[in-house]
Amino acid sequence: MRQLSDSAAHLRLSRRSCLAAMAGVAALAAAPSAAAAPRPPRAVRETAVGERLVDLSFDSPALGGRGRVRLLTPAGWAERRAGDRWPVLWLLPGGDGDHLTWTVDFGVQDLPELRDVLVVMPDMPLYGFYTDWWNHDAGGPPRVESYHLREVLPLVEERYGGGGRRVAAGLSQGGFGALSYTARHPGLFRAAASYSGFVHPSRHPHAVRAGMTYLGLDWLALWGDPELQAEVWDAHDPGRHVGRLAAVPLYLSCGDGRLGPLDLPGTEPDEEIPGLEDPEDPFPEDVYSPTEAVMLAENEVLADRLRAAGAELTTHFHSGTHSPPYWGRELRASLPMLLDALHGTDGAVTRLPA
Repeated sequence: MRQLSDSAAHLRLSRRSCLAAMAGVAALAAAPSAAAAPRPPRAVRETAVGERLVDLSFDSPALGGRGRVRLLTPAGWAERRAGDRWPVLWLLPGGDGDHLTWTVDFGVQDLPELRDVLVVMPDMPLYGFYTDWWNHDAGGPPRVESYHLREVLPLVEERYGGGGRRVAAGLSQGGFGALSYTARHPGLFRAAASYSGFVHPSRHPHAVRAGMTYLGLDWLALWGDPELQAEVWDAHDPGRHVGRLAAVPLYLSCGDGRLGPLDLPGTEPDEEIPGLEDPEDPFPEDVYSPTEAVMLAENEVLADRLRAAGAELTTHFHSGTHSPPYWGRELRASLPMLLDALHGTDGAVTRLPA
């Protein structure tokens, strides 16, 4: 069976790991919220796990639990002096939130193009959607956006050599995160890339409901009801912020859900997720990956809007399923654009408002 990343937060999670992750989300709901101002954690555990690889872990007020980040450090980083700064590539995981996926599944540590870049790979709670959850208008954890941008970002820039030049890329739900953060915080990232991203969720709210319900999560806690809380959905939806996105170079890639050249012989169709298929618009019979078909529909709409807005946009829409071989290929294809954006004149570190 293929490994998937978003519809059911890697639909191949074992029952045990899925239940453990859901228990973690339940624990977050009772935890205190994060402070409003950007504030790096004080006590951080550092572990060298390989050449140029450093793992960080710390108590996160925003998550109400433990935060974890993997860094791929640039050449010469270990001998850094005060004031040394490197351009930063943020790599965001899919709905399972696994911060190790970029090194374990894609081997980014072996890419020579990244020897002069600090790569930041944060984790995320299961199906966290790169969002401070609405929680029925009560707020509180999980505050994923605050965790990434008010805890991890200042930590990386104050203690680990992160500079003010940043770009972001993500797979599946991480593609949403890269675009949503770019749109919601102008000037934060100089470019963004999305691989099979959930880039226009208000177009398919039933898909959000289906994925979260499949995992036993309260889908209304994320952004509320898509009609009653439309402003909350719109505030986070990249498809509603085309003007802001058009200000930076972008890369969008997605498959069509059909078997493609990187799918192995004997590939099985996706697990069925009740409610993912729209009865008014059923999937074609040859679609093996309904998740990817939904993502393609969103990416095509967003691409049309971005082109109309004059965006500097590269797209690669192709045959294929919602699976890692395509994301690894697209990461490598988008790296020249992302790295070009990092080589401009360095600016001051962007700080989020208190």
